[in-house]
Amino acid sequence: MTRYILQRVALLVPVLLGVSVLVFLSLYLTPGDPVTAVVGDVPVSEETRQQLRAQYGFDRPLWDQYLSFMGRALQGDLGYSYRYQRPVLDLVLQNIPQTIQLMLAAMVIAVLLGSLIGTVSALKRGSKVDTALMGLATLGLSVPTFWLGMVLLLVFAVNLRWLPAIGADRPGAIILPAVTLAIGAACIIARFLRGSLLEVLNHDYVVTARSKGMRERRVIGVHAMRNAVIPVLTIVGLQIGNLLAGAVVVETIFTRHGIGQLLLSGITNRDFPIVQGTVLFATVSYVLVNLVVDLLYTVVDPRIRHGGKPS
Repeated sequence: MTRYILQRVALLVPVLLGVSVLVFLSLYLTPGDPVTAVVGDVPVSEETRQQLRAQYGFDRPLWDQYLSFMGRALQGDLGYSYRYQRPVLDLVLQNIPQTIQLMLAAMVIAVLLGSLIGTVSALKRGSKVDTALMGLATLGLSVPTFWLGMVLLLVFAVNLRWLPAIGADRPGAIILPAVTLAIGAACIIARFLRGSLLEVLNHDYVVTARSKGMRERRVIGVHAMRNAVIPVLTIVGLQIGNLLAGAVVVETIFTRHGIGQLLLSGITNRDFPIVQGTVLFATVSYVLVNLVVDLLYTVVDPRIRHGGKPS
């Protein structure tokens, strides 16, 4: 088990290095002088610009700046915000709880809804119910998040007045944002679970369990679902990244504070330390979540860590 974990961790190193390079270069790939992001629209002399370049290290070689950036990042220093005049890590830690709350609520909805749709659709294969559910799943994947959020906002907050329109402090305020964020993930989970479950239901051990007179609920819940859920775990892990990306849109629509709003603020105001810090923080979090998902495979099917393949 320890060897398996070390192998997975080793595979993450080149990924994190590649992301760190792209995040660092975002400052230089953006048109314009980096000093402009520091001073904003305030007119300054060329002498002041040169002083700022030296102060922020923009006059040093690119490789030297990258090593300095990585050295600080490894110590938990993600830079200093030009706009807020605060350490970026403090801003991220201040905003991340709201985003985690939103993502967890969305993931719970996505897993429950996706599992229900996928299971029912697989058990009703070829029926009108199956066609209708997969049609809805396809439609859910096609609808843009921003459009869905505005429709839900208009219907349930403005017209029906069942739920709060914006903010995060009022009771029930998380429902609309979480549902908006969860729909796409739920549809993906439903489609993958349906396909995986249909494949497993044709295996010999499922046929044997049925021939012995075992109850259908036990056959599905104990024998089929345990193996069908293994590939779906990958999809659930990948959806963490999609939820984090979607949080930028959802938090903007519903005026919720979070890391998405912080990132959008950094992009709008050309506050590059915020952009670099939040993207790097989000990437590391996403990679660690996928590592946890990989380790969950060994819990669901111990043969994986011994080099075997899931059935």
